[in-house]
Amino acid sequence: MTKNDKPLGRGLGALLGGAEIPKGSSNQHVSGSNSFIRIDSIEANPYQPRTKFDEAELAELAASIKTYGLIQPVTVRPIENGKYQLISGERRFRAAKLAGLTEIPAFVRTVDDARSIQMALVENIQRSDLNAIEIAVCYQQLIEECHLSQEELSEKVGKDRSTVSNYLRLLKLSTDVQIAVRDNLISTGHARALVMVEDELLQNRIVKQIIQESLSVRQTESLVKKLLSEDKTPKTKVKITLSDEVRNFQTDISKKLKTKVNIKKDISGKGVITIPFASDEELKHIIDILQ
Repeated sequence: MTKNDKPLGRGLGALLGGAEIPKGSSNQHVSGSNSFIRIDSIEANPYQPRTKFDEAELAELAASIKTYGLIQPVTVRPIENGKYQLISGERRFRAAKLAGLTEIPAFVRTVDDARSIQMALVENIQRSDLNAIEIAVCYQQLIEECHLSQEELSEKVGKDRSTVSNYLRLLKLSTDVQIAVRDNLISTGHARALVMVEDELLQNRIVKQIIQESLSVRQTESLVKKLLSEDKTPKTKVKITLSDEVRNFQTDISKKLKTKVNIKKDISGKGVITIPFASDEELKHIIDILQ
């Protein structure tokens, strides 16, 4: 058993109000009991936020299981057709399959879908080896599936609301950036700096620069600040010079209308003619002349 397989103890029970796992084993697959269950009758939890498991660590755990057996039971719930769905312990479940076990010890709990989702997600949040994106996915799923507010979620997981919000903001990052966090190519600090950038294409360009140049978090923050500052700088307008013909027309029409006519155009050739007036009388005079 590795350090990541230590019992959850009071943590999960305190969060979810669940019963403690009783000692001893039973051949009866009843709720609240330890049982040996055929491994091919157990299905993975669809709400498992972890998408990547370290193959070397799984192999190491599988070797340990071959020697000592699976010491800590997984937690399952009964579903239809005599099957069970995993609530917690997917890493142990995968390693046990890799070790060739045909049955494993499991703690059986009878819980509904909502409770199962909540237990699976909270159990994952308590792990120390989850990356920031996996934690953020857990938080988002708990909010959506269990209809929690950020305040209620922060109370359930024992984190400040600001901490929960910071994790959830990471899900606004582009797919490329999230993958970089997941694969440990950039740190959570780098990702938080990129949250300030709304343009996903710019996020992707920055993350490539972080990886290629091995930028620190502070260097990344400075780079983001610089790029955002440049983006807010007013763009210099290209002044278009009117041709002699247009300028002569502008002067002539101004004299005829007895008001300063202004002609502007852009680089594409589009533009506007502005004819100001100061009163209804001036407007009537302009209309009469134009007609």
